Amino acid sequence: MAVRNIAAGNGVKEAIVKEVPAAKVDIMELDLSSLASVRKCAADLISSGHSLNMLINNAGVVGIPFMLSKDNIELQFATNHLGHFLLTNLLLNKMEETTRKTKREGRIVNVSSVGYCIFTYREGIRFDRISDPKSYSSFWAYGQSKLANILHTYELTRRLKEEGVEITANSLHPGVITTNMFRHLGIFDGFVSKFGKFIFKNVQQVMFHLEHLLDLQYLHILTHIYRIFDTFQSKFLDLFFLFHLLCIGSINHLLCCIASSIEGGKW
Repeated sequence: MAVRNIAAGNGVKEAIVKEVPAAKVDIMELDLSSLASVRKCAADLISSGHSLNMLINNAGVVGIPFMLSKDNIELQFATNHLGHFLLTNLLLNKMEETTRKTKREGRIVNVSSVGYCIFTYREGIRFDRISDPKSYSSFWAYGQSKLANILHTYELTRRLKEEGVEITANSLHPGVITTNMFRHLGIFDGFVSKFGKFIFKNVQQVMFHLEHLLDLQYLHILTHIYRIFDTFQSKFLDLFFLFHLLCIGSINHLLCCIASSIEGGKW
């Protein structure tokens, strides 16, 4: 696990090992808002000799006041996109090497957000004003960074397919989750703290989705089910999908359960 806070990372490591004694967990320091830290983490991982089949780009910040990273880049764009983008590219050769040695398809997951289509600036990614404090909007800057995650995934997928590399890249919206990510959002943070557990997802549910997204067989099943749903172009389903994006009863969770039932021979 690559983490910014080593103490917190070690705490998570202890919890994992306590629950799964055979688990082998290494903690590495990584500050995604610092390009130098990203380069060091990637170099350390490559030199460690570990194989790399899967990469989940999950860290992020949301709705923060205007701040610049150590590289003088607006902090949400630096952390949510540029750090992940650079890390992925630095580790891509290692993933290709692992894929060839293990004969197993690699998987890259970029965790994005539905916020990209709600809050993104009208012109999309404002490359000429990424770090402009005068036109900065905390929510719109967040949506911009999440749009960048998706575009990165699309282009990476195209290039991997073109080069015949056995690595699949996916992007997803995990839902609204009860974490401390909303600590900069005032009243909304208070709302999430008090009522989030009743209407939003928890971390365990999100990990359930990520686990299945890393499983190629489940991904094929889910893709098929989504195509079935996609044939029903109705306002009812539009509302249903909007509800799932926000609330605990997500269609992703439902579909993963259906996939589990299909795999288990119950359907």
